Amino acid sequence: MRALAAAAATAVVAAPTPARLLLVSARRAAPRFGHCRASPFTRLPRSACYASTTMGDETSTSASGSAQEPAAPAVQGAGSVKQQISNLVALSLHATVPEVDVEPIVEVCTGKFGDYQCNNAMGLWSKVKGSGTSFKNPNAIGQSIAKNLPACDVIESASVAGPGFVNIVLSKSWVAKRIQDMLVNGIKTWAPILPVKRVVLDFSSPNIAKEMHVGHLRSTIIGDTLARMFEFSNVEVLRRNHVGDWGTQFGMLIEFLFEKFPNWEELGSQAIGDLQLFYKASKQRFDDDAEFKDRAQQAVVRLQGGEEKYRAAWKKICEISRNEFDQVYKLLDVQLEEKGESFYNPYIPQVLEKLSSQGLIEESEGARVIFIQGHQIPLIVVKRDGGFNYASTDLAALWYRLNVEKAEWIIYVTDVGQQQHFDMFFKAARMAGWLPDPKEKKFPKTSHVGFGLVLGADGKRFRTRSTEVVRLGDLLDEAKSRSKSELLQRLTENGKIVDWTDEELEKTSKAVGYGAVKYADLKNNRLTNYTFSFDQMLSDKGNTAVYLQYAHARICSIIRKSNMDVEELKVSGNISLAHPDERVLGLYLIRYAEIVEEACTNLLPSVLCEYLYNLSEMFTRFYTNCQVVGSPEEPSRLLLCEATAVVMRQCFQLLGITPVYKL
Repeated sequence: MRALAAAAATAVVAAPTPARLLLVSARRAAPRFGHCRASPFTRLPRSACYASTTMGDETSTSASGSAQEPAAPAVQGAGSVKQQISNLVALSLHATVPEVDVEPIVEVCTGKFGDYQCNNAMGLWSKVKGSGTSFKNPNAIGQSIAKNLPACDVIESASVAGPGFVNIVLSKSWVAKRIQDMLVNGIKTWAPILPVKRVVLDFSSPNIAKEMHVGHLRSTIIGDTLARMFEFSNVEVLRRNHVGDWGTQFGMLIEFLFEKFPNWEELGSQAIGDLQLFYKASKQRFDDDAEFKDRAQQAVVRLQGGEEKYRAAWKKICEISRNEFDQVYKLLDVQLEEKGESFYNPYIPQVLEKLSSQGLIEESEGARVIFIQGHQIPLIVVKRDGGFNYASTDLAALWYRLNVEKAEWIIYVTDVGQQQHFDMFFKAARMAGWLPDPKEKKFPKTSHVGFGLVLGADGKRFRTRSTEVVRLGDLLDEAKSRSKSELLQRLTENGKIVDWTDEELEKTSKAVGYGAVKYADLKNNRLTNYTFSFDQMLSDKGNTAVYLQYAHARICSIIRKSNMDVEELKVSGNISLAHPDERVLGLYLIRYAEIVEEACTNLLPSVLCEYLYNLSEMFTRFYTNCQVVGSPEEPSRLLLCEATAVVMRQCFQLLGITPVYKL
C-alpha cells in the first residue's frame, strides 16, 4: 500500500484545509470524427486524538504539542486511524525536536512488532547531528519519540527497533470500541477527511451518433467509482458527461439525413432508425463521394453558424443517441449530467483571444498554434480551415472550470494514448498563467490519469468475431445471461432452486453479472491493459466479484443462523478481540477509512478492490479459527461478522456493485 505522507503540524484543531474543488475528467479515445473521452503548539489532553488531512501533494496535520501546555478543543476521533496516529506523532516530534519543522512519517507496520510505524528518526538525525544535540544516534531519537507520544486510549504501547523505527501497537479495547461505534452510528462515521468540498467529475463521455462499446467501459466504471468514493468522503460531486456532440461527423450525418429523407421532420426518429447503421451508411457515402463530402463540410459550417434547419437535425440526432446512452447507464447504475463539447464552444473565441493577447498563439503553415517547450510539434488550436479542434475545446473547458466552476484540481481520466495531448495542453495552460508550476505543489493544478486497453484473448483490442467493437449493452447482457445459467445450474444441483423466486433469480443474476464485469476492470491497476474473459470474471474462485459475493452471502447466512437479534446486540453487546485472529480482523476493519483516503488521493480504485479481497480472506481465517454460533463468544463474534458485512457492502457500493445476501 502506498504511503500517504503527512505534512507539518500547522494547526491545533482537526479540520480539513480550505475548500478545494476537484475536477476528475474521464474522457475517451480520440476517434476519427469528433472527440471521445474520460505557530506555537499545544499539547493534546491524554484522552484526545486528532486527524490530519491528506490529498494529493498537500497534507495538513491538525494537532501537535509540547509536554506541558494545555490543549485546544477539537473533535475527538476524527479522520482515519492513520490520520490520528500521525497527529499523535506530530505532537511527539515537536516535543522531541521543537527546533525542527518536520512532517510525521507514519506507515502501516507489516511486521509482528506493531500496527503502525513512525519512520522519522533517521531523517531527524541527519538534521540535528553536529548541532550540539544531546541525541547520540537515530535510535536515541526514536526512543524520545516513543516516550513523548501523548498518553491516550488509542495506543497500547510503543517500542523502538533498529535505527529509531518506532513501532506503535493500538489498544484492543479502542479498536473494539471504534468498530462498535461504527455499527451503532453507521459506516459514514468512517469517512475519511479530505481537503476538498466539491468535486467536478467528468467521465464516460462517448461520441454522439456512435454506440457505447467496450472501449468506453473503463472510463465509465473508473469515473463512477471515483465519484462514489468522493461522495462517501462527504465531498459534493458534480458528475459531468463531456460527450462528443460537436464536430465534422454532424455535417456528414445531417447531410445524409436531408438527402435520404427530405421530410425527416415528419418521420422523426423513424427516419434515422438504427443510429449505428445510419452512421455507417453516411460514413461510407462521405468516404466514397467527393461531392457529398464537400456538402457535408459545408453543413458543418451552417450548423455552427446557427441555421435553424441544421440545428434541429443536430438536436434530433443527439436526442436519439442520448437515449441509447441512458439505457447503458441505467444498466450500470451510473448517474451523469451531460455537458458536452457544444457547451464550451461559445467560450472558445474569447479564450483564444486571451491567449493571443498574451503572445502565446502563433501562425504556422496556415494554422494557429502554441509552441510547447519539450515537444517537436506545436499544439494546434485553430485548424487551417479556421475550425476548432480537441485542443481549443479543452482550453475553453479548462478556462470555464477554473473561472466559473472554480475547480482547483482538474484530473482527466482517459486512455494512456492521450498522454502527449494532455502534457502539451497542461503546459499551455501554465504558460498562460492559469496554473502554477507543479513543483510548487499548489492549487489549482491538473493531472492526467491514464488507463490501459481492454484486450481479447488474442492480446489485441477486444472485438467480436466479425472484428466489430463489442457493444457495451451486448456485453452486459451476456454477463447477466452467463451468470444466470451458472446460478441455475448450481441451485439445481444442490436442490435449493425451490427456495428462489423468478424475481430473486433475475436480480441476483444482474448483480453478480454486472458486478463481475466492473470488478474485473477495477481490480487492475488502471495504467495496465487487461484481458477480458467471462470465464475468469465469473469464476467463484480467486479475486473475483463472484467470490466476494459468495463471501458476503456466507456472512449473512451465519448471522441468520444464529437466531440472535444483531440490531439489539449492537446496543447491548460488546466486542472482544481476545483471539489473535479477532484482533487481526478488527484492526483491518478500522483501516477502511485510510484505504478510501488512499484510493481517492491516488485515484486508484484497485486499492479498494485489494482491501475488499484481503478483508474476505481475513474473515475466512477468523471464521475457521474462531467458532461463532454456539460459542461463549457468540455475541461478540456475531458483531465482528456484522461489521465485516457492513464494510464489504460499503466497498461494493463504492465500486458500483449491488451486494447479494444469498447465493
